[in-house]
Amino acid sequence: MIGVIATLTVAEGKNAEFEAIFTELAKQVRANEPGCHAYQLTRSRSNPQVYKVLELYADEAALKHHGGTEYFKAAGPKMGPCMGGRPEIEYLDGV
Repeated sequence: MIGVIATLTVAEGKNAEFEAIFTELAKQVRANEPGCHAYQLTRSRSNPQVYKVLELYADEAALKHHGGTEYFKAAGPKMGPCMGGRPEIEYLDGV
């Protein structure tokens, strides 16, 4: 099992747009990636501009597949204008 925590900071006034784009991406991930066991957007309680995406993949192949999908590649340019900084990605190994 491989875990990923992606921390995304969204620009002021862009929350609704970002959430709509991410919701569409998550639908595609859940429908098309059996190796992805969790793909959940969460928002910080202390800073509403900070989101964390909690992801769980069966293995390295499932993680690689996720990053190579056309819908994932297409989401980046859509989300770009909503971002308030660079994403921070942390990879975790299941125990």
